[in-house]
Amino acid sequence: MRKSDFHFDLPAALVAQEPPPQRGASRLLFLERAAGAVGDHVFADLPQLLRPGDLLVVNDTRVIPARLYGVKASGGRIELLVERVLDERRFLAQCRSSKPLRIGQLLHLDEGVVVRMVKHQDGFCELEIEAGGAVLEVLDRIGHMPLPPYIGRSDRPSDRERYQTVYASRPGAVAAPTAGLHFDAAMIERLRVLGVETVAVTLHVGAGTFQPVRVDDLRMHRMHQERFEISVQAAARINTAKSACRRVIAVGTTVVRALESAAQALEPSEGVTQSGIAGGMVAPCSGETSIFIYPGYRFRAVDGLITNFHLPESTLLMLVCAFAGTDQVLAAYRHAVGHGYRFFSYGDAMLIASGSCTVPSKSPP
Repeated sequence: MRKSDFHFDLPAALVAQEPPPQRGASRLLFLERAAGAVGDHVFADLPQLLRPGDLLVVNDTRVIPARLYGVKASGGRIELLVERVLDERRFLAQCRSSKPLRIGQLLHLDEGVVVRMVKHQDGFCELEIEAGGAVLEVLDRIGHMPLPPYIGRSDRPSDRERYQTVYASRPGAVAAPTAGLHFDAAMIERLRVLGVETVAVTLHVGAGTFQPVRVDDLRMHRMHQERFEISVQAAARINTAKSACRRVIAVGTTVVRALESAAQALEPSEGVTQSGIAGGMVAPCSGETSIFIYPGYRFRAVDGLITNFHLPESTLLMLVCAFAGTDQVLAAYRHAVGHGYRFFSYGDAMLIASGSCTVPSKSPP
């Protein structure tokens, strides 16, 4: 597969700069996975497109205010985008400044916060807070919400709530699992009454989710690592649904990556710690995943997907194409462009599903 296979023309006017006035006031494109047929809906129609017994799997990560601004001792401006909190005082960040930071260099942030450059690590800077408090306290106090680069405005106070799912509970992401932004408490309750269950897993989305694919041969691309966790209880509920041939529907590509990583973790592997096997397709586990899903991948755990519309030639689009077929997905995207759907994080949603479910094998694949 080539990166260029996933190109489509997207007018800049369709890139959403603002969330809809209310959660759930978005449009929803339904793609029937087997036949490739599309249907135009609004997100409020979701209960009509699901069925009793479906299991929605959501990502309960919480976006941290990960963007920091400051100056160097020389007066030069510096921008930090936190990638990962290492402990109470240390964090990894992408650093933007006129010159590369030197080991030991001090940076002065807002409200008297001082951080020291510790070392360079895999394209990131490791920094330590010298004065001002613990990392999460500093971020909560002076950090800005890390809106994606295709949103051409600065963050506002309202983004602290809207660039966050209503079920976000575990701080650690620097980008939102945006498919979940459409859900409000009323929709979750409507689905519960219908008989649609919900269970949460965690994948802390990293800034690397916005990194472009720089090689045309997809076999040469390497994904960034992201932390994920699937509890014993969550795995048990997912496996129960799988064994009963009830559909498991991922809310977002981040959930797909977590579930498929856990499905591959039925045998111990480096970077993944098992906490017991509940049986079925998904192992309870925690660790790091750099799984790259593109066409040709064999899905083990996921039967349906709710997702936003993604960038041309992005790894997220490649994952969606792997799930529903490149030709079908690109045709659906052309339909979305032609009908004025809003794209990316604050944009509209897409549901991909079919009537069937995948049945777990009797032994690990």
